[in-house]
Amino acid sequence: MAMGQAILVVEDDREISGLVSAFLVREGFSARVAENGAEMDRLLAECPADLILLDLMLPGEDGLSICRRLRADGNIPIIMVTAKSDDIDRIIGLEVGADDYVAKPFNPRELVARIRAVLRRTAPAAAPATTSSRRVRFEDFVFDIDAHRLHRGGEEIALSTGDYDLLAVFVERPMRVLTRDQLMDLTKGRSWEAFDRSIDVALSRLRRKIEADPSKPALIKTVRNAGYMFATAVRKD
Repeated sequence: MAMGQAILVVEDDREISGLVSAFLVREGFSARVAENGAEMDRLLAECPADLILLDLMLPGEDGLSICRRLRADGNIPIIMVTAKSDDIDRIIGLEVGADDYVAKPFNPRELVARIRAVLRRTAPAAAPATTSSRRVRFEDFVFDIDAHRLHRGGEEIALSTGDYDLLAVFVERPMRVLTRDQLMDLTKGRSWEAFDRSIDVALSRLRRKIEADPSKPALIKTVRNAGYMFATAVRKD
């Protein structure tokens, strides 16, 4: 893990943001703090961040709205932080594209472990110099597995970490039925244990990005009482 990776803490409680940012610095990260969405935008314009710790309850634009906006614009890793522990908040946070979810109060060391896990998952894989990137095609999509990039025609489709993890599992195992437990195991870097229906939320979000009609999925099919299947041919590019 490279030292000095930039974490942007979006938190309006100055005591919490001060403690978190100080701990991150001690752990080898660089840290900046924004108290609201507008300040976050300004700081990101000045210098990009490697990951955003985003509080759910913020003055003005709330964390869910900010997360939705960030995800529409790109793939920056996002960990949602909130005082709430209700399942509905977790569902919505995952729906709008958060990569992980931490409820207050949290152990700072657990938070750092989750940050490092998300950064590892989102880091582009370095391909050997003598080989090309792993790229596959399915339907009219081109998926560069190493670069974490998906294109349809000439348009790139933004993938969150969860989208990428699931799609990589499916394209490497086409035409096979995978149970929910298998999907959780194969994307073992993800914190599915936080909410046992998270995998279904992630599947729904991925379907909205690649299915012509998400209400009648043709690519990721549900196999009754068995699991899910990537029901299309996958070929190397």
